Amino acid sequence: MRPLLIFGASRGVGLELARLERAAGRPVAALLRPRSDAGHLQEIGVQVLRGDALSRPDIGQALASFTGPFDIVSTLSGRGEDGRLADDEGNINVIEEVAASGRVGRFVLVTSMGCGDMAPYRSERAIAAFGAVVDAKTRAEDRLKQTDLDWTILRPGGLLSEPSTGNGLLSQNPQVHGFIQRADVALLAFRVLRDPTTSGKAFAAVDLDRLSCETPVDPFPLA
Repeated sequence: MRPLLIFGASRGVGLELARLERAAGRPVAALLRPRSDAGHLQEIGVQVLRGDALSRPDIGQALASFTGPFDIVSTLSGRGEDGRLADDEGNINVIEEVAASGRVGRFVLVTSMGCGDMAPYRSERAIAAFGAVVDAKTRAEDRLKQTDLDWTILRPGGLLSEPSTGNGLLSQNPQVHGFIQRADVALLAFRVLRDPTTSGKAFAAVDLDRLSCETPVDPFPLA
């Protein structure tokens, strides 16, 4: 089993994914900013690497800690102290450094509902509240699609922090809207990493019981 390096593992989907992967016995490392709390990750046996995704040298150092092939998941989001967005700049830094390394197996990028071909179906309210961030995440998606990496993109709906329902699904219907638990996004990412039929595809990720769509939704048949 290839090691997994997670960018954005200090909380939320990244932390939940680290828990799942460690429970499955997979070696996991995570890049955390120097001031981020690593306690939860260290308790479950995650190798903590210190650095900032807004720094190319920091990413390069993290990748250099692996001697063989490895997989990547990025859930990066938010702003640095100087206002720079990790949603585009941080993710693009990771994508380009990883592509240059030539040693990555799978790359899963977690962005947001409304990115890419979902943009025409955003509401005016969503654009006003999250438009700039979603556009930034779309720029990261576009850069990933330009590489030769074995990539999959997950676009979660509104994120909730309740326990997993197990009802998370993936859909390629760009009109889907809805909500999903962070733990269920992590579970979907866990399964995507093990399912080669998801390669080169972008999916909305929603809870079966909390989705809405004006057209039929056919869940992607994950292995």
